[in-house]
Amino acid sequence: MLMDSEEGLGKLLDQNGPILSLDIGSGTQDAILALPDQRPENWSKFVLPSPARTLAAHIRRHTEARRPVWLYGNNMGGGFLEAMKEQVAAGLAPKVSPEAAAAIHDDPEKVCALGIDIVSERPSGYAALHLTDYDPAFWESLLASAGLPSPALVVAAVQDHGVHPEGNRIGRFQLWKQLLEGTNGDPAQWIYTVPPTACTRLQALQKCSGGPVADTGTAAVLGGLATPEVIRRSQRQGVTIVNAGNSHVAAFLVYQGKVLGIYEHHTDLLDTDSLCFDLKEFRFGWLPDEQVRANGGHGCTFLAPLPAEAEGFAPTFIVGPRREMLRGQGQFIAPYGDMMFSGCHGLLHGLGLRECGPTA
Repeated sequence: MLMDSEEGLGKLLDQNGPILSLDIGSGTQDAILALPDQRPENWSKFVLPSPARTLAAHIRRHTEARRPVWLYGNNMGGGFLEAMKEQVAAGLAPKVSPEAAAAIHDDPEKVCALGIDIVSERPSGYAALHLTDYDPAFWESLLASAGLPSPALVVAAVQDHGVHPEGNRIGRFQLWKQLLEGTNGDPAQWIYTVPPTACTRLQALQKCSGGPVADTGTAAVLGGLATPEVIRRSQRQGVTIVNAGNSHVAAFLVYQGKVLGIYEHHTDLLDTDSLCFDLKEFRFGWLPDEQVRANGGHGCTFLAPLPAEAEGFAPTFIVGPRREMLRGQGQFIAPYGDMMFSGCHGLLHGLGLRECGPTA
């Protein structure tokens, strides 16, 4: 399976040219420019502040200058909200366009309740700041300044709760269930050519990038499967891949390259003991979905029955910026030598698998 993905990705690069793989988190945006006829170790890599963090810094500079801001553009990660609240507290009355308001909250009334008015045009005296998770001009300039070619294809991942009438926490996990059951656990098919209607952030991302998009959880599990040791182990025994992210912990039961179970919770609601307990129960298919949600998480789900050959999915492979909370509970992994690029390699691995057709 690993060799198939490498061959598939090689074909894609030969046919299309360079591919920019971008994993956008709450703290950083991590990127790899995959180039034809180069080894992965030699691809150019970038770890940069996330677009939301960069936007927050711009807002704070305007606040220090006593200048109100008007945000416009696209839905994106909402990590700039505290900076907007600081503008409100300073009496600067910040405003947003209707499209940009979705990056703060899906409900416009809740945006206004924060003291942030929604207006379609930039008011006089306001600094205009553009919202986007992917800015083509930024990446064209950065790559050109480094003497690198423009990408022929962009594949990108962000975390998107989606907009759901039943609530975003429950709705997001329903999307996971649909992916698991609708693809028979094939994570390569979780890279969207067309994102679901509910996933407005992914839709906005694709509008700007023009390429396939995925959730960061998808990028993480594919990143684990891009690691030769993990995919080889999963061929003979079930494994658990855990992404300990800044805001969410996602865990995946994997056997022979297929995902057979998904668990997701909020990182700040867990400590090491509670997470280890959940993972132990999860590996055996004993953890009730209702229990996870009652404790503030998103849930867990399985493709039943879990096969006896998976042997309880005991080997655990861990990625993510909060992985220290699981030190000693499994093996930290880093595809091609750097954990920060697990998601980027995962997206490329998934594209390679898709090029080869459904995984066996």
